[in-house]
Amino acid sequence: MLYVDGVGPFGGASRSLYEAIRSLPSGSVEGYFVAANGTALEYYRKLAKDVVVTRGLTRFDNTQYSHYRGARWLVLIREAFHAPYTLASIIKAKRKWRSIDVIHVNEITEIIPGLIARLIFRAPMIVHVRSPQNNIVSSKRSRLIRSILHSQANLVIAIDETVRSSLPQDINIEVLHNSFSPASDLPDPAFKERLDKTLTEGLFTVGYVGSLHASKGIMDLVEAAKIVCNKRRDIQFAIVGGMTGNDRSLRAKVLGSLGLAQNVGSDVVSKISEYGIDARFHLLGPTRDISTAYSAFDVLTFPSHLKAAGRPVFEAAFAGVPSIVAVENPKPDTLVHGETGLSIPEKSPPALAEAICYLADNRDKSIEMGQNARLLAQKNFNPVANSARLLELYRRVHRSPAGVDLPKAESHDLLS
Repeated sequence: MLYVDGVGPFGGASRSLYEAIRSLPSGSVEGYFVAANGTALEYYRKLAKDVVVTRGLTRFDNTQYSHYRGARWLVLIREAFHAPYTLASIIKAKRKWRSIDVIHVNEITEIIPGLIARLIFRAPMIVHVRSPQNNIVSSKRSRLIRSILHSQANLVIAIDETVRSSLPQDINIEVLHNSFSPASDLPDPAFKERLDKTLTEGLFTVGYVGSLHASKGIMDLVEAAKIVCNKRRDIQFAIVGGMTGNDRSLRAKVLGSLGLAQNVGSDVVSKISEYGIDARFHLLGPTRDISTAYSAFDVLTFPSHLKAAGRPVFEAAFAGVPSIVAVENPKPDTLVHGETGLSIPEKSPPALAEAICYLADNRDKSIEMGQNARLLAQKNFNPVANSARLLELYRRVHRSPAGVDLPKAESHDLLS
């Protein structure tokens, strides 16, 4: 298998791929990676037969949240800059490995390097889709992506029914949920000590897991915390994630003014100080022992602007923690409103504050939702079951590739 991942930092998409591969039956797959330089490589190297590292891979973003529009078209300058590195890395991979059975593109945004790899290796391609797509029929970009998926992708994997519903329904799509294994977490004694010293026992603990990015809705949570803390004193907030937004350079200010900068860590710090809530709004930093973080929460908040329930929702569910998710009309495979958590409107701090207070006032109901969430997670996000199904998909594509019939180089039959 050739895995293509252009993100770099270890986050939701890379963790999902790591969890899927590490749970495959031993000896069933040999993994080779073409990946952008970043912290995800530390995890991929534990699984990989070999790795080609590149400065960056050209990406094309047509997700609902960040598809190109207005100033975001300037992002294509970066993608053009990465084009030579993309081509060079895949040529290097071809020279090193000669042949590959199947190409697995870890996110549809890496469709360009995926297509190059498909052409160079003459191998079938699987495209993973992890975010809802911009599916406006009149959009030329959406039509282009649809045409590529029709003609070049042998299989498309959607991570849930929400993502699937954003894709053309006349292409070959399989829904395969992401997985989470708490056993894969690395111990982090320093984080555990920080957690114990910071949080006040007995207070209702509202959690957040993720980077301090605008798209993750962290500023919405800050505004909701202001409302909550002004009304009551029995609730505290635990923020687990990277502090990535302290760049005050001219470049950062220009990108911010154009809406291209996602990092808002410094804005979070400023706001919690301005609102006087720093005694109960705790920035705990990142950790590799995420299960320890979830065990400290009474509820997880996921106020993302991405119109979907992300990894933290089902990760928290394995710890029996319900979620408050900013997605209207959620699909029942990820969130059942009133049963496994609460669904609220996007970008609505008052609604988020109201949901937090409701669960704090109804702790028995909150515990019941957490128990239901755990059952749903065990059903849909089990790593062993999902990886076994992934292996079957690999074998299906390898044995009976659909789509464009490209000549295939001889290779070791690793998937038989």
